[in-house]
Amino acid sequence: MEDILQEKGHQVVIANAVEDPPSPNDFEAILIGSSIHINNYNTLIKEYVRDNIATLNKKPTAFFSVSMAVASKIEQEHEEVDEIAKDFLKKTQWNTKNVWHIAGALKYTEYNYFKKLIMRSIAKKEGGSVDTSKDHEYTDWAKVKEQVLSFANDLKK
Repeated sequence: MEDILQEKGHQVVIANAVEDPPSPNDFEAILIGSSIHINNYNTLIKEYVRDNIATLNKKPTAFFSVSMAVASKIEQEHEEVDEIAKDFLKKTQWNTKNVWHIAGALKYTEYNYFKKLIMRSIAKKEGGSVDTSKDHEYTDWAKVKEQVLSFANDLKK
């Protein structure tokens, strides 16, 4: 996302919600993302959105939701992810028109023993890879590029 926006002439600042992210006041547009764990987004992301909702609702924004369920062949999984995102936006009162669902990756090589077991179990249920000796990427990067390019092009209008 960063590379695409920079290629379109935008300056990009990447921040982590854990590390005291900057206020959105000084930015032309804001993209915020969070992964779903146990049907919820990161608490710090929720707090950031709530704390800055007035500014976020006045600027061009996008929310990218990351969940392995997006890679599932089970339609109900996709619907659940969509409902979790809608509920998040409703509860935070964020009126973004750009919501992107991204599958993400299984980073088995970065997980501790217990997380590896849990993620392997989820992957098995979803039809993903259970080979824990390597990482597995499920993101449709062409789709992500298309969404970010569309967002960037809208900024110039």
